[in-house]
Amino acid sequence: MKSLFIALASTFGIALLSLSSPAAAFTGGNFPACDAPQVLSYIQKRFVWTDTHLLKRGLAIERIEPAQRNRSGYGLHHSSVPRLYCHGMARMNDGHKRKIWWLIEGGMGFAGLRDNLEFCISGLDPFKVHGAWCRSVR
Repeated sequence: MKSLFIALASTFGIALLSLSSPAAAFTGGNFPACDAPQVLSYIQKRFVWTDTHLLKRGLAIERIEPAQRNRSGYGLHHSSVPRLYCHGMARMNDGHKRKIWWLIEGGMGFAGLRDNLEFCISGLDPFKVHGAWCRSVR
């Protein structure tokens, strides 16, 4: 089955990132750390887009500090999704500090080829996308 997948992937030009177990994501794979510059930059840029198009409050994240890991895991099964839960304080452009939580999920991006990142800022999730008190990304 794996050889069929590899043959199909090479035929259609799909770049295979890794065929290792989900546990490898936390032991040196391409999985980013909580405080990786690309992670924090992505959160800042995505928040600005969200605020501009949805919240319309004129807010932006100036910086996130300190970015810390809450927990990580990949469930009970080999096929489970590796997840890294993080938190920190977002210093906003209005002078306030707000708690921020984010979740990095390995292999859950578009077509399963990249990681997915979800975040939630305390008090700035009016539609409860991540549940009450940002529960799903804690």
